[in-house]
Formats: sequence, C-alpha cells, structure tokens
Amino acid sequence: MAEKAGARRRRSNETRTRLLDAALGLFAAHGYDGTTIEAIAREAGVAVQTVYFKFGTKAAILQELLDVRVAGDHEPVPTVERDWFRAAVAAEDPEVQLRHQVDGAREIYERVGGLLEVLRHAATANEEIAPLWERNKEQRHEIQARLVEALAAKHPLPAGLPVERAVDTGYTLLGPEIYHLLVTERGWTPQEWADWVHTGLCRQLLGGA
Repeated sequence: MAEKAGARRRRSNETRTRLLDAALGLFAAHGYDGTTIEAIAREAGVAVQTVYFKFGTKAAILQELLDVRVAGDHEPVPTVERDWFRAAVAAEDPEVQLRHQVDGAREIYERVGGLLEVLRHAATANEEIAPLWERNKEQRHEIQARLVEALAAKHPLPAGLPVERAVDTGYTLLGPEIYHLLVTERGWTPQEWADWVHTGLCRQLLGGA
C-alpha cells in the first residue's frame, strides 16, 4: 500500500513539474494573456481538467512558477535563510557581501529573468496579476533593506547617503528591469551584468572611486 501511494505521489509530482515547464515555455513565447489553460494542457500532454485539478487558475500556475523557480527548488525556505543571503550577511568584507548579493541575483535571473518580465508586462493590464508583481517588488525592497542594514554595520555608508536612498540604490541596480535591458535586449552576458552592478554598488554604497 505504501509503495503504491509513493508511486502515485511521484507521478503526481512529475505531472505537476511537466505542467509548470510547459507553462513557463508558453508564457515566455506568448506572454501571460496569450497563453491559455488549453495550450498548457496540450503542451504537457494532459487533459485540460488535469490542469484545473492541479492548479485551479492560470494565475496560480504563474504564482507557483515564481515560488519554485526563484528559489531554485521546492523547499519552503525563505530568502533570508537561503545560502547566498546568509553568506552575504556573514561576510566580513563589505565588497564580498555585495558580491554575494550580485551573484545571488544573477543566479535567480538566469532562472526566472524571462518569467519576471512576463509578470511585469502582465501586471500592467491584468488586475489579477498586478498584486503578484507588487508583492514581488515589496519582497525585493525588503530584502535590500535587510542587506543594507547588514552592510552599514560593517562599513559606514557614504556621508550624506540616507539609508532609504541606499536601499533604493540596491533595489534599482539589482532589479530585474535592468537585468532584462542589458542582458536580454543589449546582449550582455549575465556575468558582465553582475560585474557592472557590483562595481556600481561598491561605488554608491561604499564610496569607492
């Protein structure tokens, strides 16, 4: 009985992953509004009712994609307990902290940069999706506030730079909008973006030349 239950769970998880993969490809190719539940089912090779049973709505699929792909796994671990965040906070050298922040963002955007762009566009015209984008922005801003607090404890912020302005600086330079502009539109490599952002953060938040 336990073996059969385990096999059912595995098949269910495999179907869920297949649906998420199908939705991700379709969202990237056709946008959120241009993707239908029927198309997701067809791409994943399942019945339409299976999609509704697993997720209920298209918005729920997008939400789960964000939750799973941003984290990089299915574990319910908050950002502040992720390895890159903890390494950033624990780093004694402020430049090393900023490098951890940049590398963490780069890894996330390499996974979901396109998905975040889909979310950003969908939020402008879809009332159901707009709260997801607002929540994403709020979470990113909150994370930057925590990181600036840790940075300021190691190295004083440049004279005349308010904490809130420092948070906004990190929020902007590390935002998915600039990543999309430089990497997707202008053809920079993710590492070139990361090096440029690290230089900018060091200059703005540490007072480097």
